Amino acid sequence: MYCGSCLRDNALAAELIARGHQVLLLPLYTPTLTDERNVSDGHVFYGGISVYLQQLLPLFRKTPHFLDRLWDTPSVIRAFAGRTVSVDPAQLGALTISVLQGENGHQRKELHKLIAWLRTQPLPDLVVLPNSLLIGLAAPLRAALGRPVCCTLQGEDLFLEALPPAQRDTALDLIRRCTNDVDHFFPVSEYYLDFMSDYLEVSQDRFDVLPLGMNFEGYPKHQATLSTRSAPFTVGYLARVAPEKGLHLLAEAYRRLREHLGVTDARLEVAGYLAPQHRSYLAEVEQHLVERGLGREFAYRGVLNRDEKIEFLSTLDVLSVPSTYPDPKGISVLEAMAGGVPVVQPGHGAFPEILERTGGGITFEANRSDLLADQLAALYCQPERMEQLRMQGAYGVRKHYSVSRMADRAVELYGHTIATAGIAAVS
Repeated sequence: MYCGSCLRDNALAAELIARGHQVLLLPLYTPTLTDERNVSDGHVFYGGISVYLQQLLPLFRKTPHFLDRLWDTPSVIRAFAGRTVSVDPAQLGALTISVLQGENGHQRKELHKLIAWLRTQPLPDLVVLPNSLLIGLAAPLRAALGRPVCCTLQGEDLFLEALPPAQRDTALDLIRRCTNDVDHFFPVSEYYLDFMSDYLEVSQDRFDVLPLGMNFEGYPKHQATLSTRSAPFTVGYLARVAPEKGLHLLAEAYRRLREHLGVTDARLEVAGYLAPQHRSYLAEVEQHLVERGLGREFAYRGVLNRDEKIEFLSTLDVLSVPSTYPDPKGISVLEAMAGGVPVVQPGHGAFPEILERTGGGITFEANRSDLLADQLAALYCQPERMEQLRMQGAYGVRKHYSVSRMADRAVELYGHTIATAGIAAVS
């Protein structure tokens, strides 16, 4: 699975490295999986198999490091990822809590290995944690390295809210207790700044938005006009196939589009990671369309690499990922606009601010498949409006959400954090 957070972190690290900065991108749990050049270090810390075994069996909390290497190698972790080790939040509550406990958790050996390795490397100017689920590492890293520790915020509340209630409350309490161990927080959107300030009970003056940015290499520089696109009217979805991402809402909107809103020639194209536990969900969505005589118009294309993704987007007239929750990122929306595809998104999360800046799409009331269908039909009936959104989006996403702009902001914020921490930069 291509993880949105991995894509973002790797793209930022690659751009900073290209500018001459020294960046060490360390994978945690699993190897970094990205559809661009991977700039992460070859080591995997807090290896997914190790932390799982240490959680279940006390014996593995004391095994020597040379033995741990047998199951901490990236190839072994990849082989087991998605098979033996679950990624279902409902089954990972105890492990999440243990990692948040840092020195007091069952994975303290992993923390010690990470710190020991970091001490063999050049001293960093600062450390940036990828999300608040790892905030238990902040105090030990700060003490060991004597450097500021920051924390990116990019959607972890979805995982926390999926934990069993008692474990969710415990995990959230641990995170809140650790917030003073972090020098600054970097949410990826204005929406998420407001939300996480309340969620973590931290003053907004300790937050600054470090917006998403993407690499446009391979995306068309000159957008195809409507005259070069042929029927059928193709609606697309590019995201994890899961209930919270709203594919069922899009399928229902598509049914309404075909049966009641005058669209006679159309297709629904879907791509993205499908976890084993969500196969029945996809089957139900497809069966619903089959029962209405629309099964031949639906296709699931699986996980796409970068070239396949760009090609997939080139076949679409419009994209929608109608998430049922307020998504703080929306990377697939940026990718669609980069490919010249207008988007129709729910009016919550980061989508309103993204579309306000780029002009590449329209919003509808969240969780209303009927209103989504109406907006899709309106675009179908107004080709000139689609063309306007297409061109605005392609321009706007390059202006506001480039990896270069993200790196500019990162350098600014990281520099400010170092200065306000009162510690001289080492590079």
